[in-house]
Amino acid sequence: MNHKKVAQEIQKALGEDNLVGAAHCATRLRLVVRDKKLIKQKELDDNEDVKGTFEANGQYQIIIGPGDVDKVYKELVSLTGVKEASTDDLKEIANSSGKKPNPFMQLIKVLSDIFVPIVPALVAGGLLMAINNVLTSQGLFGPQSVVEMYPAIKDLASIINLLSAAPFAFLPILVGFSATKRFGGNPYLGAAMGMAMVMPDLVNGYGVANAISEGTMPYWNVFGLNIAQAGYQGSVLPVLAVAFILANLEKFFHKHISKALDFTFTPMLSLIITGFLTFAIVGPFMRGVSDGLTDSLVWLYESTGAFGMGVFGTFYSTIVITGLHQSFPAIETTLLADVAKTGGSFIFPVASMANVAQGGAALAVFFLTKSEKQKSLASSASLSAMLGITEPAIFGVNLKLKYPFICAMIASGIASAFIGFFHVLATAMGPASVIGFISIATSSIPMFMIGIVISIIISFTLTFMYGKKKMKKDTTEEELMKSAVDRETVYAPVPGEIIELKNVADPVFSSEAMGKGVAIIPRKGEIIAPLNGVITALYESKHAYGMVTDSGIELLIHIGIDTVSMSGDGFESFVSKGQHVAQGEKISTFDIEKIKKNDLDPTVMLIVTNTSEYETISVLNHGNINQNQAVLAVSK
Repeated sequence: MNHKKVAQEIQKALGEDNLVGAAHCATRLRLVVRDKKLIKQKELDDNEDVKGTFEANGQYQIIIGPGDVDKVYKELVSLTGVKEASTDDLKEIANSSGKKPNPFMQLIKVLSDIFVPIVPALVAGGLLMAINNVLTSQGLFGPQSVVEMYPAIKDLASIINLLSAAPFAFLPILVGFSATKRFGGNPYLGAAMGMAMVMPDLVNGYGVANAISEGTMPYWNVFGLNIAQAGYQGSVLPVLAVAFILANLEKFFHKHISKALDFTFTPMLSLIITGFLTFAIVGPFMRGVSDGLTDSLVWLYESTGAFGMGVFGTFYSTIVITGLHQSFPAIETTLLADVAKTGGSFIFPVASMANVAQGGAALAVFFLTKSEKQKSLASSASLSAMLGITEPAIFGVNLKLKYPFICAMIASGIASAFIGFFHVLATAMGPASVIGFISIATSSIPMFMIGIVISIIISFTLTFMYGKKKMKKDTTEEELMKSAVDRETVYAPVPGEIIELKNVADPVFSSEAMGKGVAIIPRKGEIIAPLNGVITALYESKHAYGMVTDSGIELLIHIGIDTVSMSGDGFESFVSKGQHVAQGEKISTFDIEKIKKNDLDPTVMLIVTNTSEYETISVLNHGNINQNQAVLAVSK
């Protein structure tokens, strides 16, 4: 790589005088620019030495690769005159560059952080609820329900119903735990407050409105103030507000109570004050806000009907791209918590139409392209989207070609309008996919499935017909490399649990922009050489190492995610650049607990950075492994 030439090309693409600050880690340039609109993105996309770009935390990041990024960085700094900065310095530059974080996007991030951890419990409960509906609904398989036809399974259905109701009936406990943790408080205090809000002694949250209207609501009398003994089963917004108050009270008392008394009195004071505010003020007020939000959503759905669903369905996949869909679980949970009032959720059926549409478009690309690489990606991505996971189809196939994504949007809009016309609603959470019918109201399952078929057929047909005209002979990439002859095994540099690279919480690695490989959640903070070779890259932060094996495999060992910000604290290196190491020789040690205390992820990535030179790179083991155990097979 001509590092100076690459730096010049990057400087030109960034725009004149547009660079504010620059730093780098083991793989990428981390830049702060004045105006992102001035960046000539196509020039960077077309640059063979640039492996990818993305934005995160106010930084524009350009992926170069280990062994080269530091040299390109020095050339870029020399060309632009920008002061060299650490990653921490760059964060300060990004925060002080005059561009304040978008409050709306910050709110979305908070909701995502709270609800993503509890979604598995809600989905499990939702699917069990759907199974219970199948067993107990009349008219699905005949005039009688399955339970009525086969009385022997009545108790089984009862157990399923019990399990399905639990996550929603005790939702304040789940939300209280997750939200309090997100707001910086003790999550177990949040869970305790959630428990208090669903105590059996209180009037059940679903019956509060009736109890008030009938005059049967019991009250506490506290210093002359009447406080309703109302529960909050199935509530979301009240618990979020309560968790915020609880976490901040706890932090206040931690700060102002002496350490000798802190452990005893901080939890007690936090709970009693939050509890009083919950039942006297915050709970009733937020219940009103929650009811207003629910009524508004129901009104919006009933007023706009098929048209509104069609518009929502058309743009649902674009919402996924922005990440705004992460806020939907909070809204959907509110709708599903009181199905008797809302009828169910309109979000889930629309999401299903959008997801399968992206799958249909990717499937069309599979039949259109002559590129074996693209065929492989399109086939797996289309199946994944049909089952509810659309990121591979959207980012790996459809957006790159643009027209498949647009065709899928059109198909999703038409299918969503269709199900909107027939008032198809979900009564439980589940996989937004072809098997999503189990979460749909029983009477609407046929229309839901017709909508799924409509979405897939229109998306596939539009994409295929348009693609036939658009795709040219040059869609074929290089022919497959000749059959594998040489096969080399790469061994684990650290003991721990293997996870797929796509599940790593860093787009540089999960997208395989740096190359194929594997990730390991370490159980011991020691790195050894995975093969015989030469250390080609070593950073002051000691969090990443590049090496070239004796057979020519270029490897990157990256310890943790964003651990460059620790500036070497907790890391120790036992090798130097240019040193030849033997397989199994100690390269580095790192403090796993210190990484976690810095709120960072200690996952270790082992990447083959010259992936393009090999025909296949496959993972050999799964689950827990030991050092020096085979993890990758690399074949030419």
